[in-house]
Amino acid sequence: MDRPDPMAPVSPLFDDVTAALAALTEVLREEDDFRILLRHVCLQVRHAIPGVDEASVTLVTGETPHTATATSDSVAELDGEQYRIGRGPCLDAMRGGKVVRTSVSDALERWPDFADGARKAGFGSFLAAPLVADERFSGAINCYGRQDDGFAEVEAQLLELYTTAVEAILRVYHRYLQARETAENLRTALGSRAVIDQAKGMLMAIRQVDADDAFALLVDQSQRENVKLREVAERFVARVVSGMVPPR
Repeated sequence: MDRPDPMAPVSPLFDDVTAALAALTEVLREEDDFRILLRHVCLQVRHAIPGVDEASVTLVTGETPHTATATSDSVAELDGEQYRIGRGPCLDAMRGGKVVRTSVSDALERWPDFADGARKAGFGSFLAAPLVADERFSGAINCYGRQDDGFAEVEAQLLELYTTAVEAILRVYHRYLQARETAENLRTALGSRAVIDQAKGMLMAIRQVDADDAFALLVDQSQRENVKLREVAERFVARVVSGMVPPR
């Protein structure tokens, strides 16, 4: 992608960011795989930010950073070099909580091992933004450019805008996962209640007892065998349906 003219109107650049975010939102409607979503974050940032040739996403598990996805093996390896030495634009962005932009010549003074590897891989500019969706999820979006003069301030601002919107999208994604988990738990609970009620009804008919006594019989067997009440109920219903004599 061509570098923007610093004197050119900014609105077309924001249009690129908006288009990239719209594409990312469309992915969210169709996919519920977190890895696929992060992959598209990498792919779309190359369209949103001029001068970005390759990108990656760093995630932190506990206190250990790792590259969750990258557009090429070379940038994944450069990320790994930063993790190994404990220094670099990606880690500085996460630790400082703000966008880091630098050129390879400046990076040679700050992070010589990383910069030397980046230069050999053909990269001359770096841009990284902290990514924080919630208290469980943090990391960074890392951008690599092949130009030697670094990224401009407007590109850093565009990345910050893009990252802020991505954080909002990830929060929506996490709420969706929580809602889906709650729905699954509710379905499981309703299924358990249904089979327990079915077993109670059968016991009431077979043993000629009331509902409380039937439930007590199921609970007693559950405790004796140290298995879940639902399992006792499912097994009892299956035995009755198969024509076996229910246990006393």
